Amino acid sequence: MFPTPIQQTSRFTQISYRIALPVSIILWLLPLAAVMMTSVRSLADINAGNYWGVPTEWMLVENYTAVFANTNMARYLLNSVMITVPVMIGSVALATMAGFALSKFKFRGRIAIFATFIGGNFVPFQILMIPVRDLTISLGMYDTIWALIIFHIAFQTGFCTLFMRNFIIGLPDELIESCRLEGANDWQIFTRIIIPLVRPALAALAVLIFTFIWNDYFWALVLVQSDEVRPVTAGISALRGQWLASWQLISAGSIIAALPPVILFFAMQKHFIAGLTLGATKG
Repeated sequence: MFPTPIQQTSRFTQISYRIALPVSIILWLLPLAAVMMTSVRSLADINAGNYWGVPTEWMLVENYTAVFANTNMARYLLNSVMITVPVMIGSVALATMAGFALSKFKFRGRIAIFATFIGGNFVPFQILMIPVRDLTISLGMYDTIWALIIFHIAFQTGFCTLFMRNFIIGLPDELIESCRLEGANDWQIFTRIIIPLVRPALAALAVLIFTFIWNDYFWALVLVQSDEVRPVTAGISALRGQWLASWQLISAGSIIAALPPVILFFAMQKHFIAGLTLGATKG
């Protein structure tokens, strides 16, 4: 049922693993290495076709400074923060309350509601493009930050509810009943008992949602079009001119845009791993 530890496998499997692992890592890192090298090249170096060699002129400070001086990268980053943080807080908060209700309360239609949350995760989001766009236009929210915030909260809450419900349902019912016998109401049980116990799961979910929303590109193109509200993922594509693409600036902007999720992951790494492995062992 469980994977066999690599130390207990055959000699051929161990050798294949030791060969395939570094090869896979190198192949996975090649695009990132290419982007990082391009971000420090000069435009003349790129036009000369020097894509993989050592840059003839290192433009580290110049390129990364030009991204903020010559483009709206600072505004794009601020827009992404203004979109991602409310979505992360809103979806995690709603999902935690919904997960608590669906796992610890007995009421009619509970299974149907939970099935609705699950079923929503299987709907291809591309088919929602036209109705969601028309809805934002009719509500006067098209090309606003609120359009992305409200849509992402609505779309991510289903996955988050499934995630949190599976964690909360593992908590013993006797603990909640004992709190009720002591006179605690449901809100006190939720805030003082449930949330502290599922804190690792909350941290893991927050990192996942932050990464999902920060890296969203599809809805950033569908629901916004002006630089004033455009997030960083769509803003990077706007750095490409009509006749000339400054690939060194695009690459530098891509590296800058990738830093916040990476920093958040390493800052929350301990809690993230604890949340993903919560309940995975006994004893």
